[in-house]
Amino acid sequence: MVAKRSAGLLLYRRRSPDIEVLLGHMGGPFWEGRDAAAWSVPKGEYTPEEEPTAAARREFEEELGLAPPDGDWQPLGDARQTSGKIVTAWALEGDLDTDLVVPGTFTMEWPRGSGRMQEFPEIDRAEWFGLDEAREKLVTGQRVFIDRLEELLDSGRT
Repeated sequence: MVAKRSAGLLLYRRRSPDIEVLLGHMGGPFWEGRDAAAWSVPKGEYTPEEEPTAAARREFEEELGLAPPDGDWQPLGDARQTSGKIVTAWALEGDLDTDLVVPGTFTMEWPRGSGRMQEFPEIDRAEWFGLDEAREKLVTGQRVFIDRLEELLDSGRT
């Protein structure tokens, strides 16, 4: 079986002396009331026919309701989630006002087995976090992107 693939964009900004990253708290009933390991890089699945960067841009816009800022996308590579899904991410320096976020929605049967379809936000909020706090907030399989962003910034390539 071929692993599902997702593409995402890790937006970061410099707040002297710190770096902050933008994360989204996953929406829906499974994540409600959870905080640690319940946040994600804005990302989503794509098919083999779609360019990963195009998917990352599309998903950023769908999840946040805003286009990503202009800038130079820096590859952060792939990471395998515990589900087996492979996430490809890029870092982009820029700013975004989280008060302007209007998340996209998805529909699922809830409660399970009830036959009742409900709509939920893809993310229920977006916030900026320092790198150490972001590691605690992110789902385990995406924490490597924070390490790679630090390496990228330390190398002076951005």
